[in-house]
Amino acid sequence: MPRLLYRYRLIITSEPSSLPPQVPPLTKPRILIVEDEPFVARDIHEQLVELGYEPVGETPSAEVAISLAEQLRPDLVLMDIHLEGDMDGIAAAQIIKERFDLPVVFLTAFAGEETLDRAKKSDPFGYIIKPFDERELRTVIEMALYKHQAETQLRSAEERATKAFRTIPDGILISYLADGRVVEVNDSFCRLSGLSREEAIGHSMLELDLWDQSSERDKFIEC
Repeated sequence: MPRLLYRYRLIITSEPSSLPPQVPPLTKPRILIVEDEPFVARDIHEQLVELGYEPVGETPSAEVAISLAEQLRPDLVLMDIHLEGDMDGIAAAQIIKERFDLPVVFLTAFAGEETLDRAKKSDPFGYIIKPFDERELRTVIEMALYKHQAETQLRSAEERATKAFRTIPDGILISYLADGRVVEVNDSFCRLSGLSREEAIGHSMLELDLWDQSSERDKFIEC
């Protein structure tokens, strides 16, 4: 049976799509403070209030921080790296990110190379070196909140696009502009073309030979 190109939609891509516009928050960002020095924790609390944020909890314990993150679901966690108890802030940050997808900013006065390497692997949303002033604190918090919002929006957009791509009744294949190699196809394309996803991906349009008329093939080659 002949396979006709006009039954498919060909998408040639070379640039990622842009993010949707940012919407300013309607409420104060809620922040959890994890700090084992009481005077430092109180100072951070006061600075956050002065800057227009809402401190929703304080704890010197990594284990309690995980529990509070689950209960309170803050917009951001300020996490001291060195905490009392068996678990440090880096381990707590990894758990909080994996379980609750909350941004964590590390607080630290000093750290050795090994500690810094561990901290990097936890993919934090920022660092604040003690001592710090209100301007530094605000800058890091705002950047972390923006980055997390952008990542969340991007993830949501990708999920919507993937769902639409998979379920649309039209057959769609996506190809690189440079060499015409197919990088993705949807289920409808496989059904209409008779090709499996594995058979299509990695091959060029010419190799797949989806044209019924040679004139259509020549037009594609000229492009």
